[in-house]
This record gives sequence, C-alpha cells and structure tokens, in this order.
Amino acid sequence: MAEITPHDVTLHVQTTGSGSPAVLFLHGLVMDNLSSWYFTAGTRVARDGATAVLMDLRGHGRSERPATGYGVEVLLADIVGVLDHLGHAQVVVAGNSFGGQLAAALAIAHPERVQGVVLVDAHLGAEGWGDAMASTLSLTGEARDTMIATHFQDWLGRHSTRKRTRLADTARALVEGTTLVADLQASPGLEDDAIAQWTMPVLALYGQDSDLRDEPDRLRRLVPHADVRVFEGATHSLMWERTAEVVDAIAGFVAGFRCEG
Repeated sequence: MAEITPHDVTLHVQTTGSGSPAVLFLHGLVMDNLSSWYFTAGTRVARDGATAVLMDLRGHGRSERPATGYGVEVLLADIVGVLDHLGHAQVVVAGNSFGGQLAAALAIAHPERVQGVVLVDAHLGAEGWGDAMASTLSLTGEARDTMIATHFQDWLGRHSTRKRTRLADTARALVEGTTLVADLQASPGLEDDAIAQWTMPVLALYGQDSDLRDEPDRLRRLVPHADVRVFEGATHSLMWERTAEVVDAIAGFVAGFRCEG
C-alpha cells in the first residue's frame, strides 16, 4: 500500500506483481474503489507475471476526498501523476464503467504512454454524457435506491451489510459534499475523431442489455482493429455478472504484451 500525492490530493495506490507489462486498473464512480479490480483481474494478471497498479480515484476508497476537482481533466492529471511517481513510462490501461472513460481519455491525451486499452462496459463520453451522469447521480430517495438495486445488485450481494453501508455513506458524501456532479457535467466528451486515432491494441467488453449498448458499434466503426465482445444477457454490471469470463479475457489480452516483449 502507498500514499502518493502527485499534486493537490493524496491518493491510495496498491501495486502487486513485478513483471511486464504494467497494467493500470481504473474503477467506476461513487460505489466503487480499487478493491473491485484487486479481487478480480488485478490479482490474476500479477499472478500471471505482469505488474498490476491499482488506485482509488480521488474521493473514493482510501484516497483523500477534496471538495473539488472531479472533472475528467483533473482525474486524468491524478492518474498521470501516479504513473510518473511510480516510474511507469508505458502501461496497459483497463477501466470499468467511468473508469473506462478515463482509460480512453488517457489513450487520447497520452497515446505514447498507453500500450493497450481494456474497456469493460465503459462510458466513452458521447454527446450529452455529462448531463446524463449528473441526472443519475442526483437521484434521491426511492428513485436512487431503485437505481442502485438495478445497477449494483450483483456487486452489492458480494459484500457484507456493514461494508455496503460504508460504501453508501461514501457515495452520499461524494455526491452531496463535493463538486463531483457539477464537474462531470462540465467535462467535455470524447470526440470520435480522437478515438479513431488509436493504433494500440484495444479489448472492449460490453453487456448486451447494458444502457451503453450503442458503444460497441461506435468502437467497431471508429477502431476497426479493436476486439469488441458483447456478452449475451449481461447488463452494465458485466464485471459482476460474468466475472470469470471478463478476467480470462483481460488476462489473455495482457499475456499478448508479454509475448511481444
């Protein structure tokens, strides 16, 4: 475990394994943290010979929760700062949900540092994404509880009541006590032309019944060389509904970089 302060906030980072490539794992928003990757693909790729780098985004897990600074550009600066601190000039970057949008943003802003991209039911910042995200995160009362039950039922079932309560408290503090919602709403989306410039290998895994079901076709159109897989019967909670298949797919993708080395 390490605490890293790349600029204005202290971030909780864990690394496991010591081989190549280095794989940076980015989790989703609000109800998530690095443990979701640690207990799935992170441990697997490290065991297989790679180095897994896992970080709690600002405001999440054990990272510091400042009142401001939750836009994509600031979060991206946090990520780059962590990589610089750890000395990783290049990484394979894997992101789940909003973490996938950050992975994509890293590949756009710093393509020279990204060997490959893994997207797990990832938001890719299409037009209007900020407003849609803000609308979802601003739900209260019964509407909020229904949304959580719908989108996180498999994930929540893996944790104790005590841990679920703690995560819910953290989520509430993020949404109600920081500029998270406003910062996301103000963040620009990812342009098609920028995604179309990717030349690195890309693995994209999506649920057939996800609310992001249009993203696979977008990726196939913009990045013809991408390996895009759609899982029948799965939703946005693909990571939890099809854990073994997702982990196997990521491990196989990462193994390809070891063979190249």
